[in-house]
Amino acid sequence: MTAPGGTPRQMAPPISAADQLIVALDFPDAGSALSLVERLDGIARWYKVGLELYIAEGNALLASLRARGYSVFLDLKLHDIPQTVASAVRSASRSGAEMLTVHACGGPEMLTASADAAGDRTRILAVTVLTSMDEPQLAAVGTTRSPAAQVELLAELAFAAGIRGFVASPQEVGSLRRHFGAEVTLVAPGIRPLSSDPGDQKRVGSPRSAIAEGANYLVVGRPITRAADPAAAAKAILMEMETTSG
Repeated sequence: MTAPGGTPRQMAPPISAADQLIVALDFPDAGSALSLVERLDGIARWYKVGLELYIAEGNALLASLRARGYSVFLDLKLHDIPQTVASAVRSASRSGAEMLTVHACGGPEMLTASADAAGDRTRILAVTVLTSMDEPQLAAVGTTRSPAAQVELLAELAFAAGIRGFVASPQEVGSLRRHFGAEVTLVAPGIRPLSSDPGDQKRVGSPRSAIAEGANYLVVGRPITRAADPAAAAKAILMEMETTSG
């Protein structure tokens, strides 16, 4: 079997669970976010900064995280006309963020502009279908495909535009990995331990299943950030990520 570019499909090489866990800093200010980082005390090596926190604190927070030795996933989900997104990508790449998201539904020209603007400085990830979306939600915006079919279509679109990283729910990670092989980076939000409440997420999966299906990175927010003991919760998730058999 071959990937879209004609090369053999292969699974991505394994890395340590600590390098695969991205903790979502879904907080309104830097004080709250950095307090959580300190409580985790180096357990996680990646942190996600989303729109709320980035608007509040800007690049100063990213610089603070990087100064502490952490990697930053800047989850802005950019979606605008190609020139505007390309300019935003260039600006964001100067922040030092290692990964940055754009919406795949922005179309081929926007995706190509994003990939070109990033160069080698920042890895662009195309967001396929949000984990809060199910078939009724997609139908409400005029999409008659299933979430899985829409994810595949948008991933193909992004791949053709030169993007080699996708954000997709744990339910689509396996099919994307089998289709694209090791050439792409797959980031899975919507991660919920088996005992956890899914909240407003509709297409979720466990840490164990997402890793087994081929995710490179897992984004985990509330199961860690709202836990009574965030460090213990993060360690439990890492243990589950490391147990992918039986």
